Amino acid sequence: MPLRSAQWYGGQDRNAYIHRAWMRRGAPADAFTGRPQIAIANTASDLTPCNAHLDEVARSVRDGVHEAGGIPLDLPVVSLGETNVRPTAMLWRNMAAMATEEMLRANPLDGVVLLGGCDKTIPSLLMAAASVDLPAVVVPGGPMLTGTFRGTPLGCGTDVWRLSEEVRAGTLSQEQFTRSESSMIRSRGHCNTMGTASTMALVAEALGTVVPGVAGTPAPDSRLLEAAHGTGRLAVELVSDDRRPSTFLTKGSFHNAIVALAAIGGSTNAVVHLLAIAGRLGVELTLDDFDRIGSRVPVLVDLQPAGRFLMEDFHRAGGLLAVLREVADLLDPRALTVTGRPLVDHLDDAPIWDPEVIRTRARPLVEEGGIAVLRGSLAPDGALIKPAAASPHLLRHRGRAVVFDSIEDFHARVDDPDLDVDADSVLVLRGCGPKGYPGMPEVANMPLPTKLLEQGVRDMVRVCDGRMSGTAYGTVVLHVAPEAAAGGPLALVRTGDVISLDVEARRIDLEVPAAELAARTPSRATVEGFADPWRGWQRLYVDHVQQADKGADLDFLVGSSGSQVTRESH
Repeated sequence: MPLRSAQWYGGQDRNAYIHRAWMRRGAPADAFTGRPQIAIANTASDLTPCNAHLDEVARSVRDGVHEAGGIPLDLPVVSLGETNVRPTAMLWRNMAAMATEEMLRANPLDGVVLLGGCDKTIPSLLMAAASVDLPAVVVPGGPMLTGTFRGTPLGCGTDVWRLSEEVRAGTLSQEQFTRSESSMIRSRGHCNTMGTASTMALVAEALGTVVPGVAGTPAPDSRLLEAAHGTGRLAVELVSDDRRPSTFLTKGSFHNAIVALAAIGGSTNAVVHLLAIAGRLGVELTLDDFDRIGSRVPVLVDLQPAGRFLMEDFHRAGGLLAVLREVADLLDPRALTVTGRPLVDHLDDAPIWDPEVIRTRARPLVEEGGIAVLRGSLAPDGALIKPAAASPHLLRHRGRAVVFDSIEDFHARVDDPDLDVDADSVLVLRGCGPKGYPGMPEVANMPLPTKLLEQGVRDMVRVCDGRMSGTAYGTVVLHVAPEAAAGGPLALVRTGDVISLDVEARRIDLEVPAAELAARTPSRATVEGFADPWRGWQRLYVDHVQQADKGADLDFLVGSSGSQVTRESH
């Protein structure tokens, strides 16, 4: 099969001359004849601190591509740092995917190695690869090493939420809180908890897009560079075998990803990302699949925020393959990986080395801990909750709503000593969905009112149309669809209304008669809290973004356009 890049470099006409001459710059003539051109799509950026080390990883990929006879080509792509980007990195996930897709299609490339780490980078790269459908493989950047403070391991993200609440409760001084800052980030790499970055790396492996056994390797570990080198060699093989995403990513692949998501106690954010990736591939995947496949799967990984340990421990204990071996009977045995072999074929030699970190099937951390999908009068199209990170006594709850019309309204009033709230109240935050914010930020795990923290309260039922960090915890109902800004019932809730939650029954209901609800209209404060950008990406996003239950992709980006380019540039 002729290489795609030959459409640029083959022949003797003026256009072929231009393409070769400008790319030559010291390269031998045979660089353009029969040697696969492999892009290294690199999300390294100083402003994405979790990905700052990916240039080093790229060098190892480059060596592997060269060794296998390919031509490696650096391709910097849009990088989204969860900790810095405002108003939320999720606003640009689709833009990053679209830009990467277009650059892969527009250039003389035969395959691509995708380098990501921080939350939105791996999802955006996989969305792009699925849409352009060139041979592609992911190298996750890996988690950081464990930092300690006062002799105690720190989970990045998770302990930010915990320690900041202790400051507000008066049990930790501001000075001590600030001192912990330098201990939180010990090394290169992304969050060391089972946050979205770790989750998406592991889920990408379960999906089949990472060489089995690589995801979860700590960023400073030299074995990550060894794996990157091997992945570079594999990328050349993928081109030779024409092994594109559409040839091995099936409904069974997503089945395995959902089982893995549940077994590792992964981030709720994986749901919107997997839905979006499936949409690019034309694989039918719905919220109900996550509940049907994953909700009864036991959580086997004792990792923050649902458990005790951190990613360095997880890697030492056997990693993802050891987890999947415990639930092998729940996996689709036919689903292939980027290696060309089924995922289950890689599980034979995957022992658990530390049964405290990775539990056996007979001794799970949580018997049924997968992400639960809720429906009801408050979320007709669905909402999510992560039972493993919630308080068991709140999984069935009934309380009066305390409503906040925007994140600004929340920050202005949550610590008001006169706020009419108690431990049984249900905190409701709206205007934080894909359209309303815009971009669906990680604000659903609302800080608790100070006066309740001072009383010893550490969790409450919270309801929001936004997301929460995968490092967060609590009894949080999130991704409510339709969101308030799209006409969902959340826009009509009033303070004092009763909300009932029953996770076992998969219900979240607003106890207001249907006739009364139909007669209500959103308050002025609610509507004024919705985003209304007048230009640029934000305008395009608000006009075209889908709801959370569809993956929050843009409606015109769903599906694949392939790699064909029909017109020359000169």
